[in-house]
Amino acid sequence: MSTNVNVNNDELEVWIDQDLCTGDGICVEYAPEVFELDIDGLAYVKGEDDELRQAPRATAPLPLDLIRDVADSAKECPGECIHVRRVKDAVEVYGPEADSA
Repeated sequence: MSTNVNVNNDELEVWIDQDLCTGDGICVEYAPEVFELDIDGLAYVKGEDDELRQAPRATAPLPLDLIRDVADSAKECPGECIHVRRVKDAVEVYGPEADSA
């Protein structure tokens, strides 16, 4: 998948809107290092300590080597609940609120 977003060396973070999560687990298939399904059947992001971030809108850093996998999971997510944004200005680069231009 080619991307139109130039993220350069910007730090990115990812979060999941559990209100929209369908629990399909597609994100876990694409990027198990970043996402995990919890006992409630919903997906959550994992922090650098591998612990789930369960607070609403909780973010986790996105390692640069996983950008493609996470971007693909955001694109394929049926709930459109995965958000990836730049840390410095909170602009969404992948997900339902990203500028697709």
